[in-house]
Amino acid sequence: MSYPLSRVEDFDPAWAQITAEAETAIANEPLLGALVHGGILHHGSLARALSYRIAMKLASSEMPDQLLGEVVDAAFTADPSLEVAARADLMAVYERDPACHRLIQPILFFKGYQALQSYRVAHWLWREGRQDMAYFLQMRVSELFGVDVHPAARLGQGIMIDHAHSIVIGETAVVGNNVSMLHSVTLGGTGKDGDDRHPKIGDGVLIGAGAKVLGNIRIGNCSRIAAGSVVLQDVPACKTVAGVPARIVGEAGCDQPSITMNQRL
Repeated sequence: MSYPLSRVEDFDPAWAQITAEAETAIANEPLLGALVHGGILHHGSLARALSYRIAMKLASSEMPDQLLGEVVDAAFTADPSLEVAARADLMAVYERDPACHRLIQPILFFKGYQALQSYRVAHWLWREGRQDMAYFLQMRVSELFGVDVHPAARLGQGIMIDHAHSIVIGETAVVGNNVSMLHSVTLGGTGKDGDDRHPKIGDGVLIGAGAKVLGNIRIGNCSRIAAGSVVLQDVPACKTVAGVPARIVGEAGCDQPSITMNQRL
């Protein structure tokens, strides 16, 4: 199957790879033809494919997929940075997750990636003053994926959430670029303070499974938080912390822990 291009500069190598992988997937497993065609091959870009995928996954009897699709389409059309972030997130999963062998896998099958792109649409709605619709998306993402990210939280690009079970990110949390986190991570508060009460995660940070980072604290760039740790104080850049409560146990071990994904102390 060929996809005509109006101009040479229209060529999108990432999307071309995604569509080629989709065709191969159908050839190998024809029973998934409807899923792959509907999720990828019926669309002309990653943005359109994600709009469809998000709408189909989050739709309910209270919000049909056609209506929700119009909302998501409007977000991607109004804010091109949503697709830019989606591409960075896609490559983050592809490069860091050893279980990801094709670009189509996160789009079709990985709930961490799908939940993250749904959050990005909810965050756009929040910034547009459409808080109730943003809350609806947050609710559906939590119900479907077990990922509860407040739409006011600010997340950078190149984020990977591996396995993405029981993820909680609070309202005033900030997550930098190129951060990796595993399942059961909480970026939460420590009480009922109504102001800035959630963690600020720097660029390139690796957060291990089950880690809890609590309060308005700062986690320095390229640091590592060991699995199961409870972090209650600031962490300097390029350090490894572990324990309950967490303490500095050494250097980060490399300049990009979120990319190497090395969790050994």
